[in-house]
Amino acid sequence: MNTECKESFAKSSHPLRITLVAAVAKNGVIGTRGRLPWHLPADLRHFKALTWGKPVIMGRRTFESIGRALPGRRNIVLTRDPGWRAPAQVALARDRCEALTLAGQVPEAMVIGGGEIYRLFLPLADRLELTEVDLSPSGDAYFPELDPCEWREVSCEFHEAEGDRPSFRFRRLERRRN
Repeated sequence: MNTECKESFAKSSHPLRITLVAAVAKNGVIGTRGRLPWHLPADLRHFKALTWGKPVIMGRRTFESIGRALPGRRNIVLTRDPGWRAPAQVALARDRCEALTLAGQVPEAMVIGGGEIYRLFLPLADRLELTEVDLSPSGDAYFPELDPCEWREVSCEFHEAEGDRPSFRFRRLERRRN
């Protein structure tokens, strides 16, 4: 599917901003065996603050790794598995456009992973909310590579390493408009 779905939202009376939210290691790793390769309580609080009250779109494996619907948010799970059944509190989408439609008439939809879902939505994204973690762990899930010419940084907040927790930064990037 191309950008027709996003364009139809943009032309509507209620345009939708698509924001990708991810914690990413220096080597692009976002996960290993269905888990985050770090534990950063400040990042979890930041994630909750960014996504609270907004629809969150995620892949089936991300949903299963979380283990439950995230409270205070409309949970939309995107899967190609025809046999997968969503729990009662979760909306099921079979493609990107259906996921955006299920998000409803809201100002912003948050895409929260995993790697395949980030790749699928990156061409439509308006904003990236990245936690860049100063580690290079091994992993099996990666954030897609970004073209720096397409994005501009609008904010960056650095956090020092603390105990066994690595340093990290919260970065907000917005798509450059030509």
